[in-house]
Amino acid sequence: MTKSELIMRLAERNPHLYQRDVERIVTTIFDRITAALADGQRVELRGFGAFSVKRRDARTGRNPRTGVAVDVAEKLVPFFKTGKQLRERLNTDE
Repeated sequence: MTKSELIMRLAERNPHLYQRDVERIVTTIFDRITAALADGQRVELRGFGAFSVKRRDARTGRNPRTGVAVDVAEKLVPFFKTGKQLRERLNTDE
């Protein structure tokens, strides 16, 4: 599902809201999650999962084409851990 599909489905389920307002709400939520992660905070959505930031140490990698060793700098990467309800819903035998 893309962001525009999410906005369209939410607008269909909430006919009392204008689509531009739904788009503003979704964009604001994503912006706040992004800002919190950029500040090093953890974002938890109960039943869905938790977003956090993990640090990847600097390492020596390899260029897949040439095989030449390449230094890869330390970096921060987003990490998502699923919540219990989401995991259970994905693993039901329906």
